[in-house]
Amino acid sequence: MKIKSYAAMEAGQALELYEYDAGALDAEDVEVEVDYCGVCHSDLSMIDNEWGISQYPLIAGHEVIGRVSALGEAAKSKGLSLGQRVGIGWTAKSCQHCDACINGDQVNCHQGSIPTILNHGGFASKLRANWQWAIPLPEKLDIESAGPLLCGGITVFKPLLMHKISVTSRVGVIGIGGLGHIAIKILRAMGAEITAFSSSPAKKQSILDMGADHVVNSRDPEELKKLAGQFDLILSTVAVDLDWQPYFDALAPKGNFHTVGAVMKPFQVGAFSLIQGDRAVTGSSTGSPGQMRSLLKLASRADIAPKVEFFPMSKINDALEHVRAGKANYRVVLKADF
Repeated sequence: MKIKSYAAMEAGQALELYEYDAGALDAEDVEVEVDYCGVCHSDLSMIDNEWGISQYPLIAGHEVIGRVSALGEAAKSKGLSLGQRVGIGWTAKSCQHCDACINGDQVNCHQGSIPTILNHGGFASKLRANWQWAIPLPEKLDIESAGPLLCGGITVFKPLLMHKISVTSRVGVIGIGGLGHIAIKILRAMGAEITAFSSSPAKKQSILDMGADHVVNSRDPEELKKLAGQFDLILSTVAVDLDWQPYFDALAPKGNFHTVGAVMKPFQVGAFSLIQGDRAVTGSSTGSPGQMRSLLKLASRADIAPKVEFFPMSKINDALEHVRAGKANYRVVLKADF
């Protein structure tokens, strides 16, 4: 079977129309016809081979909203049906039988989970994934804006589960962009007290409108000093190196500094910043199928929708440059128009 797509033929190049033979559908796989696909900075990193794992031709895209168009023989008994709306995020496959998978920690599969991008991603008319990674969409979920929940959303939701965030928690979010603005919406639904750290004072009112209780200028050292000892969790979504010490100082006893941003430089933290107060520095990747299902149910119930702008998929290179230039109004979503 031929699938139409937009692929990078070499690192850093503009995407080209590319048709590939998908072959027979694996027994446990689902084929999904793409309706929408979000654009994530990870797509750019893979297109440019920033992480050294890209394989070309490379079909990026891993925030897919679509409809089941075919089911492998074994997948037919897994509760999915033809025409059903599903979402596919960062991960396409995991072994399903190692200790991590059996414990519901499939993203840490001992045999190595397979990213959707390396399995032929969602910048295409169709894509395939193991049935467990095709996440059923709740009926009331806004399908046009839901794609970014499958990567950006689960990336910021998982730390809130890990650190048992509740209505009594005080949480800081560093970087109110594509990830950070979703974190604020989720935290508001969970009832936590939210402080947003932003380097863009002009965004203050829009950040408050999203649900933040406080907005702090992250470029103002004096403002940061005033927050010492306050936060149960500080969630960093930025991929740039900062002066981290003021944020470590802002943690309450037993507080956690958690990063989901791919900062390439090592964190500089003094031992006593952690020892005094039993504090910790942690990180996480994306979530399990179960966690993704929980997030989508919460998003449907609490009306959590990422702020997005749309491009037709035929204008994909314009969309990628829009994101690359930092002009995206939080998130970009492609609408399939093959």
